[in-house]
Amino acid sequence: MAVTDPIADFLTRIRNAQMAKHDTVEIPHSKMKREMARILKEEGYITDFSEKGAGAEARLIIELKYGSDGQRAIRGLRRISRPGRRTYRKQQTIPRVLDGLGVAILSTSQGILTDHAARRQGIGGEVLCFVY
Repeated sequence: MAVTDPIADFLTRIRNAQMAKHDTVEIPHSKMKREMARILKEEGYITDFSEKGAGAEARLIIELKYGSDGQRAIRGLRRISRPGRRTYRKQQTIPRVLDGLGVAILSTSQGILTDHAARRQGIGGEVLCFVY
């Protein structure tokens, strides 16, 4: 089945797997999804991720993170820029998620970055999603 918005599909699979208390979630692989998973790992939202397979059968395996009491590490995932309505921001207007407690993931000319890294580098880009 063709997916019209692969980033929304990525976020929804993670959200659904966490609500069902799964340890891992398997997602179709792409370079952008791999970079988003890298950011989620660096920011401490997931435990780890790995790649499996090659070509059209390539998959991204994401190990979800929970607290000692079973509480989810990711409280919310929100898609901002959609295929029907792209959202671009300059460096000065990059949104702060929950006053800096969350992370905005941006697609920039320097690659996929967090809002903190984009501000530090002085560049803007397309706001893909909020994670908190």
